[in-house]
Amino acid sequence: MPLAFALDPSVTPELRDSILELWVDVTNVGGAVGFVPPITLEAVRPELLRQFMAMEEQRSRLLVGFDEEGRVAATAFLTLNTHRLMTHWIWLYTVMVHPRHQGKGYGRDLLAAAERAARALPGVEAIRLTCRGGLGLEHFYGSCGYKEVGRVPGAIRVAPDDDRDDVVLLLSLT
Repeated sequence: MPLAFALDPSVTPELRDSILELWVDVTNVGGAVGFVPPITLEAVRPELLRQFMAMEEQRSRLLVGFDEEGRVAATAFLTLNTHRLMTHWIWLYTVMVHPRHQGKGYGRDLLAAAERAARALPGVEAIRLTCRGGLGLEHFYGSCGYKEVGRVPGAIRVAPDDDRDDVVLLLSLT
């Protein structure tokens, strides 16, 4: 069953809590979304609130995929560049699909929905994202049309003696 996507849904307490739970669940199964497991709701909450503040300031847009039961199954944040020389591309942050939905193609669906949303933004010509090396994520994004355009070796330290590359990917919309 395909996801139903909403761009800029109203952030109700239920949606907020669902995104928070999604973020924790994704992290705790090893997802590379800014934290390392084990993580708690309270540890993630400040980062989610920062994302909501960026939305309030119209610097970021929230994309949510809802499953057939109306539950949050996937999310991503499309973040505008505020630097005057870089407004022609956006960042894609915190790309997540709930673990219960892994393997259903929802990651591809989420990226396709993000691409559609980005194409509707005036003047946006590309989507840029980064991912943690060592998990094969760059291959997944590559299969979705993203091109690796940079790599910073050992830039992400997930644990002592466990440094990962910061992989930069770009999807051209032109």
